[in-house]
Amino acid sequence: MRADRRLMTAPTSADFRLPPLERASAQRRTALIACGALAREVLALRDRYGWNAEVLGVPVLLHNRPDRIPPAVRQRIRQARRDYDRVIVIYGECGTRGELDSVLAEEGVERLAGPHCYEMYADGQFADIMRQAPGTFFLTDFLVRSFDHLVVENLGLDRHPELRRDYFGNYTRVVYLAQTENPELALLAERAADALELPLETRNVGLGGLETRLVELMDR
Repeated sequence: MRADRRLMTAPTSADFRLPPLERASAQRRTALIACGALAREVLALRDRYGWNAEVLGVPVLLHNRPDRIPPAVRQRIRQARRDYDRVIVIYGECGTRGELDSVLAEEGVERLAGPHCYEMYADGQFADIMRQAPGTFFLTDFLVRSFDHLVVENLGLDRHPELRRDYFGNYTRVVYLAQTENPELALLAERAADALELPLETRNVGLGGLETRLVELMDR
């Protein structure tokens, strides 16, 4: 979504008193820079709590090249500062080896606590899940919807199914951290687990720590 989107309404006297950039800032005071895998849920939270905020996404495919995440987030931050009073980053550490947090420290921006979205959603359950089976492959509502594209096609499993054992041979199960109780998504999760030839466990966790942590940040 473009941060410089203009209002498509007829001009009023108020429009002439307030320059366009100042008007945009007054209406959208907080920029929530979110990983594309979290954007739908962050939008839902914004609407639920009535936050004066706009969600600016970062492409989810950057997870395949974590070294590109920090510069992409920095660029988004600097773009957002032209139009917003406050910036919050909704991203896990996501394999950037500390580089993302270094960028945020340099830019003076906070991010949601957590190493990745699985831990955010599972919140207090995550440590137990990993103790039970370190070789756990996680699904979320987003990943269930995007499994064919992000996993099957992007890893080449549609063209070279023999690669499944190379990629997933050390996994022992799939855990679907469900944000919603949706029969269609539950069926897609079963299909994803079947494609990986792994047993499936579903946990209805809702938004978990994503909600509680973001609410805390917004309330500060």
